[in-house]
Formats: sequence, structure tokens, C-alpha cells
Amino acid sequence: MTGSRRKKGSRRVGAGGGKRRGTAGLKVVAFFEAAKGLAVVLAGLGVAALIHRHAQDVAEEIVRHLHFNPAKQMPHIFLDAAAAATNMHLWALALTALLYAMARFVEAYGLWHHQAWAEWFGILSGGIYLPIELYELTVSVSAVKVGVLLVNIIVVGWLTRVRWQTRVSR
Repeated sequence: MTGSRRKKGSRRVGAGGGKRRGTAGLKVVAFFEAAKGLAVVLAGLGVAALIHRHAQDVAEEIVRHLHFNPAKQMPHIFLDAAAAATNMHLWALALTALLYAMARFVEAYGLWHHQAWAEWFGILSGGIYLPIELYELTVSVSAVKVGVLLVNIIVVGWLTRVRWQTRVSR
């Protein structure tokens, strides 16, 4: 050794000091995770804005604005949920959204900085949804369900590949 020490949890750069393979892909996945976190923060703020308001009126306005048929299944479920929502339910949803978004931001930070723990976290947190997404496709097939499954497979597959390559190159 040359006497230099690596900080615990830091990444070793490839042989000869070159850049590690998969860096650009990790940055793309980090950006994607941060975007998911931002979307959930915005949704959580929307839910929090409904606290102390009549959520069903707001839900009916959204359904009307989007020209959905309230008699159809999905808008009907949405309207029923809004009618049953209490302030406590809305607070719980907003807090859950905040916690989920924080997890996405932490993962994004770790991936951006090439941290092994973030790669493992991404593999586990993305992989846990794969059986659910596959089951949902057995219930009914839609372009959105197929798209979500494919994106998740790509992200989990990429992170697994990066971890495998890192392990093999040691």
C-alpha cells in the first residue's frame, strides 16, 4: 500500500485510478429516484392541502376537470376514498409520502456518490415490487403496468449488474 487510506464506506475507483464502469447509469438511476421522490413530495403536499377541507368536494372537482366518468371503477374508488377520508387519514398519507420521498432522496444521493449501500438499497427496494407488479399483470394488462414493470426490471437489473461487476473486479 502507498499509505493512503480509504474512508469507510467510500468507493474504490477502478484499477489504475480510472473511473468505475456504470457511473453514467448510476447517475441516471439516481436522477430517476430523485424525480420519484419529488413527485411523491408534490403528491404529499396536495394531500396535506386537503386537511381541514372537504376532500370529497375537491375529488369531485378533479374528476370533473379531468373529464372522468364518476360511474367508472377508478374514479368511483377515488371518490369513495375521498368521502371516507378524515383529517387523521390525510395526515397519515402526507407523512407516509414524506417518509417514502426521504428514502428516494437518500437512495438518489447514495447512487450519485457511488455508494455500495445505495446500490443494495435500490436492488432491494425495487426488487420487492417485482412480484406485486407481476401479479398485477395476471389480474389485468395495461400499458402503464407493463411500463412500470419494465422500468423496474431495468433499474434493478442495472444496479445488480453494477454490484456484480464491482464484486468481480475486487
